[in-house]
Amino acid sequence: MTAPGALLTRRAFSGGGAGLYSQLLLALICGGYATGAALGWGSPELALFMGDFGLALAALLAAVSCFLYARARESRFRPAWLLFSFSSAMAACGNAVWGWYEVVLDSKVPSPSFADFFFLCFGPPAIVGLLVLAKRPVTRAGWVCLALDSWLIGGSLLTLSWSLALAHTAHFQGETVAHAALSLAYPLLDIALVSMVLALHFRRSNANRTAINTTIAALATTVLCDALFTSPLLRENYRSGQLLDAGWFAGSLLLAYAPWGARRAGQWGEGAPYHRGSRDPGSRPIGGSLAALTPYLAAAVCTLGILYNVTEGRRVDRVVVFTGCTVVLALVVRQGIMLVDNISLTQELAQKENHFRSLVQGSSDVIMIAAPTGILRYVSPAASGVYGRDAEELIGSELASLIHPEDLGRVVHEVRRFLATPPSEEPTTRMECRFKSGTGEWLNVESTVNRHQGGLIFNSRDVTERVRLQAQLQHNAEHDPLTDLPNRALFTARVRQALGGRRVCDPGTAVLYIDLDGFKAVNDTIGHQAGDELLIQAARRLQDSVRSGDTAARLGGDEFAALIMGEGSHDQASRECQVHEIADRLRLMLSQPYKIDGHEVRVAASIGVAFAEHGVTPTDLMRNADLAMYRAKAAGKDRVELYAPQMQAEVVRRTELAARLRTALHEGEFALLHQPVVSLTTGRVAAVAAQARWRSTQGILFTPAEFLRVADDNDRTAELGRWLLEEAVEQAAERNRAGHPVPVAVRISARRLVDLAMPLGSIEALLTRHGLPSGALMIELADSDPRFSFDELERRLVALRRLGVRIALDGFGSGYAAINALRRLPIDVLKLDRGLVEGVVESARLHKITSGLLRIAGDLGMQSVADGVDVPEQVIALRAMGCTHGQGMAFSGPLDEYRLRRALVRGDFPVPGGAPEPVLVGGSLPVRHVGATGSDALTHTPMRSNTETPVPPT
Repeated sequence: MTAPGALLTRRAFSGGGAGLYSQLLLALICGGYATGAALGWGSPELALFMGDFGLALAALLAAVSCFLYARARESRFRPAWLLFSFSSAMAACGNAVWGWYEVVLDSKVPSPSFADFFFLCFGPPAIVGLLVLAKRPVTRAGWVCLALDSWLIGGSLLTLSWSLALAHTAHFQGETVAHAALSLAYPLLDIALVSMVLALHFRRSNANRTAINTTIAALATTVLCDALFTSPLLRENYRSGQLLDAGWFAGSLLLAYAPWGARRAGQWGEGAPYHRGSRDPGSRPIGGSLAALTPYLAAAVCTLGILYNVTEGRRVDRVVVFTGCTVVLALVVRQGIMLVDNISLTQELAQKENHFRSLVQGSSDVIMIAAPTGILRYVSPAASGVYGRDAEELIGSELASLIHPEDLGRVVHEVRRFLATPPSEEPTTRMECRFKSGTGEWLNVESTVNRHQGGLIFNSRDVTERVRLQAQLQHNAEHDPLTDLPNRALFTARVRQALGGRRVCDPGTAVLYIDLDGFKAVNDTIGHQAGDELLIQAARRLQDSVRSGDTAARLGGDEFAALIMGEGSHDQASRECQVHEIADRLRLMLSQPYKIDGHEVRVAASIGVAFAEHGVTPTDLMRNADLAMYRAKAAGKDRVELYAPQMQAEVVRRTELAARLRTALHEGEFALLHQPVVSLTTGRVAAVAAQARWRSTQGILFTPAEFLRVADDNDRTAELGRWLLEEAVEQAAERNRAGHPVPVAVRISARRLVDLAMPLGSIEALLTRHGLPSGALMIELADSDPRFSFDELERRLVALRRLGVRIALDGFGSGYAAINALRRLPIDVLKLDRGLVEGVVESARLHKITSGLLRIAGDLGMQSVADGVDVPEQVIALRAMGCTHGQGMAFSGPLDEYRLRRALVRGDFPVPGGAPEPVLVGGSLPVRHVGATGSDALTHTPMRSNTETPVPPT
């Protein structure tokens, strides 16, 4: 037995336990009644009672059972069960009347009597009920054939019965007409009932077949007992309670059991499809053959009846002749109808076959039929267009030989699973595999599989283009469109994969975060298209530099990453050294010049490295590498940094500091300090540089180099810049009114000056509101590089000079475009970068550079200010080179308002080395008297003091 068959058997036994118990109980009751009847019930009185009222009780039970079932179930078979209930009720009444005479009145039953009336009413309802249960014909010819089949069976039985017994009954002498009619009515009704039983056996409905079979068996048992009872020999010796009554008793109980017992056994009701395990498929051809032979068998029975009369030397009765002629006529008519019907069916079949053939041959899908052995029995002509192989070539070949070896196991598993699944649960399945074409290439084929006479039907189509498109879409979703490197999503997935499986907790696995330093300048100077080309070349270099098992990715913008897989080594120090060497090699490779549109472009690379640790997640590992990369940029760029745990602590500290900075300005935690700008020849204070300091609520004093590093939004830095300018102008005006008319310098970036959100009218209004005279405000221009529009910057500076604002070029000697700024911008003062000042004494090279820059300033008629003058040697050297002013710890640090006014009262600072004659013109910063109006353009970065350190790039 197959596995599905065994499963169905278990289900049948587990679900039909109650039905089996009912069948055993029914068999025991019928067997007990038959045993009692065979033994005579022990007494004549009990035999009469059981033969009459016992049969009445069994028939009543059948009537009640069928009636209750008809009320409980709504279906098209409900009238049949009501008719069977009425028929059984008539049988119960007939047996009750029979018992009334024999048991109660102790007299012989008269003939005819009411019992005969009730018994005669048993047959017609049962016949109509069987017609209701029969499979209804769908055409008129079908109804005619059903009637002809019934007459063929009934007429044949009537011919045979008349020849054997009924002719004798009809010519019985000495009986009344009523008695003779009654004698003929019983067998004629039985013949009609038998005819319907036989006709229904070959035409019963597929729905609730078990209940119909049980009903047919019950009525057949009753008809058989009636036929035995009508025979003259048995009827003369019949007594109630004999063995013949056991047949009637069993027929009634079977009819009572038919609707309920069949439903419990099969676990389905009327109208449900026939259970797949309850019928042998091989019985269908046999049943169809018997149904086709029914008319000929009936004609043969009719012929036997006539031959019996001839062989016995009897005169052929007119009833036999008439019945035989009608049977032959019915057979001829039926054959004619069947012939016409067969011709119509043949034409319809041919038409459907042509239609099917046109559909199959014209379909773009390939239809294949495979035998249970896997041999292809049919292949549609579409195979030549889809597979590039003729259908005749494929027929007879094994399906397995055409499937890709890597897909064969999966296909076989799916086919076996599909065949083991009941058809009602999964009528079809779908599978994909690679199919060998006529050119030898493998095509992606999608097939819908159906069952077909033990084999399979494959409806296949070529989906190679769809698979390629899906693969392309998947590739696009996981790769950067510009460089074709894995993107952030795929890189994160591979990091997650590297941290799991057999490589879990491998300390050699590392993630490298790479940022291209100076890439933004490439976009701004030679265009974004050149920037894209640089990214493509950098990606190619990165891909060529990593190993085959590693992963290089572009995370976005100018940020790249690399996943370096571990080798299972437990020597952490050597592994760190090896990965550091790989990262440094990548840095050198990415820092090589790039050839783009005839230009040689250089960028550097800052790389952060983080190693996998126990319990680290992919997100944490990538974040650690990112922190190390930003540490490399802050430490001077173009370097490699390894992640250390304190980096995370620093990030937390900076985050907390940035959060406090957002409210510090409104809480009044910022203070304004001023550092004197001193003449190097006279020591007098020529100006003061405004600087902001933040004293937090914890008492910590932060310089701009510290708190501006965490000011992560432009709105916050712009607000701080506006506060710095307003405070500086307000305090300068108060000092001017107090008799200390010293100019104040405020550092503003070029980016802030060209920002349209800061109109010039705001500065003019500020100067007017506080009454600051012309020349008392100096703007120190910072970040004058080519990334900003010189045209707009020049217009802004010219407008500021009209307001009486003096312009200083801050950080001269560093940056990108100092010479261009000197050429185009209206500059009054040059402020040397502190990087030049710090090494002017020790470095002869810096000494020459600084001397040349000061000579340029002198030739242009500009004053000069050296920032970061901290020691007397620097004062002497700068003064000898022609620098006019200095700012730094050699004179004074940043001062609060009280100490500043004391210094202004004193008037000057001691100058190291005396006061020689100036090389360049001027001992103080000149003051121009222009109309005092102002505007509000301000930077986010105040002037640096000599105590500050440069803000690390981020």
